[in-house]
Amino acid sequence: MQIALTYNLRQETTAEQEQPAAEPPSEPPSEPPSTPANDLYAEWDDIHTIRAVESALSSRHQVTLVEANLDAYERLRRLRPELVFNIAEGLLGSSREAQIPAMLDMLGIPYTGSDPITLGNCLDKRRTKEILAYHQVPTPKFFIVSSLSKLPANLSFPLIVKPTLEGSSKGVTDKALVRDRSALLEQVAWVLDTYRQPALVEEYLAGREFTVALIGNGLSLRVLPIVEINFDSLPAGVNHIYSYEAKWVWDTEEKPLQIFSCPAPLEPSLKLAIEKTCRCAFEVMGCRDWCRIDVRLDQQGVPNIIELNPLPGILPRPEQNSCFPKAARAAGLGYQELILNVADAACERLNLAGGGVR
Repeated sequence: MQIALTYNLRQETTAEQEQPAAEPPSEPPSEPPSTPANDLYAEWDDIHTIRAVESALSSRHQVTLVEANLDAYERLRRLRPELVFNIAEGLLGSSREAQIPAMLDMLGIPYTGSDPITLGNCLDKRRTKEILAYHQVPTPKFFIVSSLSKLPANLSFPLIVKPTLEGSSKGVTDKALVRDRSALLEQVAWVLDTYRQPALVEEYLAGREFTVALIGNGLSLRVLPIVEINFDSLPAGVNHIYSYEAKWVWDTEEKPLQIFSCPAPLEPSLKLAIEKTCRCAFEVMGCRDWCRIDVRLDQQGVPNIIELNPLPGILPRPEQNSCFPKAARAAGLGYQELILNVADAACERLNLAGGGVR
């Protein structure tokens, strides 16, 4: 099969390449990233990931790389591949993750993953939670703040403050967990000023946290072994949240944090509850082929959906601590098999020839 791989390449500067890995701090950081430019490309893939996906697909298909830039539409129109394997995150605007799929819909070219509506809704945490709540899928209570003057008066703490339209923990720093009104005002103001978008303020659930990888569609939807996030491995004194620092600063390839357990040690009833909740979230949000879903338990031990990522991170090397490949390995799937399983799920959904037996 002729497959195009659409992607965004994160360029590493010479200084970044030569800079030795930072030691994890012994105390919480004093300040979050100061400008959005510090994490602007956090969602994009490095060349090693792109080559790993290309290599996996090339084991069975003919693959052409298409960078998701301003020339992508014309390249795709000329190539007219039989399938596009899409991992492009986009850059600007609330529709950035939907831009390549929207182009492909216009061109009538089939592709892996969710459609533009689902990608847009999942990127927008407000819309995600509204849809989940409508369908009675548990999710933490929340409100949106677009101006400090509209902050509600009577609130129960602690709370979590996030940008509404970001992924990869962008804007969710260690300071995102606020315990009083003064800290809330400071963090909301920082999100408004830094990211130029509304802040989502969410109740903090103090229970265990998990991330769940799913592959397939309908009756073929498969839940991979559940990953638990163990916050005790974080530096002393930091908050027990999977923050930007925990994901991108303290956890390095040279010194990976022992932050994940997979398969998570779970009672059968809790495992089934998490899987059921994630399947429901996958379906009501309209996800296709694959997705990673973040879950946290409330005080009653009920799984709550934190957010969905229908374009999950897939760093190839085990020491990179990427959760979707980690779950796949626990299920007995190597990296090549993981990527091919996603392509096969799309082929099955689209009734395309060229998919393999999973």
